[in-house]
Amino acid sequence: MTTLLSDELLRELDTPGPRYTSYPTADRFTEAFGAADYARALAQRAQAFAAGRAPPLSLYVHLPFCASVCYFCACNKIVTRQHGRVTQYLVALERELDLHHAALGPGQMLSQLHLGGGSPTFLDDTELAQLLHMIGTRFAIAAKAEVAIEVDPRTVDPARLRRLAALGFNRISFGVQDVDPVVQQAVHRIQAIELVQELLDEARQLGIASVNVDLIYGLPKQTPASFERTMASVSALRPDRIALYAYAHLPTRFKPQRRILSSDLPSAEQRVRMLGQAIQTLGEAGYVYVGMDHFALPDDELAVAKREGRLQRNFQGYSTQPEADLMAIGVSAIGRIGATYSQNNKDLEGYEAAMLEGRFAVTRGLALSADDLARRDIIMALMCQGRVDIAAIERAHGLHFSDDFASELLALAPMAEQGLAQLDDRSITLTTMGWYFVRKLASVFNRALQTDARRDVYSRIG
Repeated sequence: MTTLLSDELLRELDTPGPRYTSYPTADRFTEAFGAADYARALAQRAQAFAAGRAPPLSLYVHLPFCASVCYFCACNKIVTRQHGRVTQYLVALERELDLHHAALGPGQMLSQLHLGGGSPTFLDDTELAQLLHMIGTRFAIAAKAEVAIEVDPRTVDPARLRRLAALGFNRISFGVQDVDPVVQQAVHRIQAIELVQELLDEARQLGIASVNVDLIYGLPKQTPASFERTMASVSALRPDRIALYAYAHLPTRFKPQRRILSSDLPSAEQRVRMLGQAIQTLGEAGYVYVGMDHFALPDDELAVAKREGRLQRNFQGYSTQPEADLMAIGVSAIGRIGATYSQNNKDLEGYEAAMLEGRFAVTRGLALSADDLARRDIIMALMCQGRVDIAAIERAHGLHFSDDFASELLALAPMAEQGLAQLDDRSITLTTMGWYFVRKLASVFNRALQTDARRDVYSRIG
């Protein structure tokens, strides 16, 4: 693949752009959408469910606690050694589950459950079991549900991994980022590659359906040579999936990043070399480029879903599950119900206060317009299927594509000349090379990016 990606194209790939886990993106949420709007969206879902017309339902639980800070992190987290804070937080989560159960009514079944953070494995086994019991007594979990947890390898060993599997987790994501000791020291995250190997071997023995490893390029002290060694080491472990993210250095927004010296960051040219090497290494190791930042082995569910045109995308990234509503609970959690997006209070005290008062903690969100819905369908078709069926969009949204998106088609023309897409009256189709630039093509249909230049708030396209 890197023989097709020139240095010029790789530099273009390493530019800021939204990741499109939603459209409109979360930076467009407003405080005009609040708890009352969210309650109405849940009531509408309850009505649709009673009529047999509701989509599947997923649940995301944000567990913000970490024992130590990683300097690159941009997540909403609480770094603490006081484990007792979990007890109060679980009480708040239970109250939020009660609010949702009351609003949606009985009989709702979860097709997906995802625990993210922070570090969900900051919770001990008893606390995780308590959380799963709280969920399971209010919402049925489908027999073939994806039950996923993000794991900090430093917080688990093979015995604990066995206990996680016994609790029902069948999808695991390990945060690795880099295996070079110098880089690990620079980002305050020390973990041996041997530990990751041991955990991956145990996960295979347990029959975990899919194991993902997260990596980041562009970290302090990284060099093309060191990151090439990291990519070779991780690809040799053969995780089912590898997520390769670009580090976005935004110290004015994310306080931990202020501990990273700008002088320690790789240059733009070095980043481009790292990205090219990573793509080449993963391709030679047999990984399929799924889309965005994700690579998977050919027999992994994501790779199969891409081949069969069944990929979906939500706030947790790519998914094989049908498009679903997403309940999101916990501090700062972002969800989607119907044609709305919502986000809980980002402040732990504010979130817990809302739970004590028995009210939803939503403080911002968005009700999508007809234009938003059409653009979302186009962007998700590009992100997931690599093809926009123009006639299908016209039928679904009552529009005339060539008129309503005339400027967007003009903007796509030079990308087609670059070999990134094929355009005709029937469709917009990504080429093999175009899949690597899917965020760039999707951004053509992002109305917000047509009117401002806030690209510096995003990570790289690659």
